[in-house]
Amino acid sequence: MTPDPRARSSALPARSAALVAVLALVLVACTGPRQQTAVTERPSAAPVVDLDSAYAQQLDWQACGDLECATLVVPMDYDDPTGEMIDIAVSRHVATGDKLGSLLVNPGGPGASGIDALSSIAVPSFGKQVVERYDLVGFDPRGVAASTPVECVDGPGMDAITSTDFDFATDEGIAAAEAAYGEFGAACLASSGPVLEHVDTVSAAKDMDVLRAVLGDDTLTYVGYSYGTQLGATYAALFPENVGRLVLDGALDPTLSSLELSAGQAAGFESALRAYVEDCQAGAQCPLRGDVEDGLAQVKSVLDKARRSPLPGDGRRSLTGQLAFSGIALPLYNEQSWPALTQGLSAAMSGDGSVLLRLADLYNDRSDDGTYASNSMQAFWAIGCADDRGTTDVAEMRAQAAEIEQAAPTVGYFFGYGGVICANWPVPEAGGLDDYSAAGAAPILVIGTTNDPATPYAWAQSLAETLDSGTLLTYEGEGHTAYGRSNACIGDAVDAYLVDGTVPDDGTRC
Repeated sequence: MTPDPRARSSALPARSAALVAVLALVLVACTGPRQQTAVTERPSAAPVVDLDSAYAQQLDWQACGDLECATLVVPMDYDDPTGEMIDIAVSRHVATGDKLGSLLVNPGGPGASGIDALSSIAVPSFGKQVVERYDLVGFDPRGVAASTPVECVDGPGMDAITSTDFDFATDEGIAAAEAAYGEFGAACLASSGPVLEHVDTVSAAKDMDVLRAVLGDDTLTYVGYSYGTQLGATYAALFPENVGRLVLDGALDPTLSSLELSAGQAAGFESALRAYVEDCQAGAQCPLRGDVEDGLAQVKSVLDKARRSPLPGDGRRSLTGQLAFSGIALPLYNEQSWPALTQGLSAAMSGDGSVLLRLADLYNDRSDDGTYASNSMQAFWAIGCADDRGTTDVAEMRAQAAEIEQAAPTVGYFFGYGGVICANWPVPEAGGLDDYSAAGAAPILVIGTTNDPATPYAWAQSLAETLDSGTLLTYEGEGHTAYGRSNACIGDAVDAYLVDGTVPDDGTRC
């Protein structure tokens, strides 16, 4: 199961230097062209007709900029392995020293590109020895980016679904939301075809085992962030005997209910926002007056005003409440980005929504020309609806929303009513697994950050308990995920685990 798909707050881990740099540019100017990653044509794959031939295939690696790229072929439906096949796009950075094997990387989402993460996260931020000893392998999970993708609507259609503030206080407003997302899902099915029914996490984990075997590795070595921890935990549960060294950073516990996930995320963002307000008020340029509670109330006022009467944005679009929340949420992923949030709130409190709108566009992967640079949002909803749909009972949703808002008074509104997304989704739910203990697996390293907004620390604790071989490593700090963005204590512990197999003591704190 995934976090509340309306909030999308586990996606786009704002941990890379690249995103911090982009947010720094927001502080300078809110105009100018958005850079996009160039699309490279990928090599064709050899014919694959069943699961045995999928495991036996040979990848045709070709130069792909500074990396190598190839296409893996897997069954679309593992219950029908001789049926239609789909493509999984793969890239790798070859080990620079004495090779230990391959190390797969997933940045989260669901819907984020592992190929993009390879160059923007793994290569620049993994430990030197890790880069020397492993072929670092990025892959786009099924439905995502350069793999056989989920495709739904054009730019204006995405603008409508990401910006609309539905009135959940009325039955009519809830029905309108369900109808809008139902039309969106129908468009996904019309454009994507049968793959829409098979983008669930269990199927993606099975793809990872095919990739492991094709790469020539007896066991899987893997670093997964955010939703990537759910993917890794699912892999471990399905293939415990194939588990090598798994790092699950910014953990998401797949045994939690939809309500527990939504409430946990809401509380996580509320806590991160509180930390931001306290830090902001300690500086000279903070627009939030009074004490921390006063500051939180002022942030809520910005969100409430944007919902009631959208603020002027970029001259073409306005800042709605949903967009304002997205713009506020993004900088909370990394404390280095808090100055961008200060600028956004300063402008919004003066009636100018342009900075928060720019941040929301970064969050949604929207380009200045109105197109979307990736299908990450569409894949996020499709994978979420494939895995877990939550309740669609109006009374239950209202009761849950009230509980969430009580736990997170400032931002809780944006985490309720997640069931409206999948209420009319046009393909069946695939669901998850009954048991995620992964009995018999080698030690699995679970990392939690104490004030992580998107994947609260309690989830890392519970995932480490759920996994029979889970070992908890804690980063005491702010932001989403830890490896590659926190401190040497975390970095050295993860590097030693990946390179030497040294498992840190359970409960180690950094």
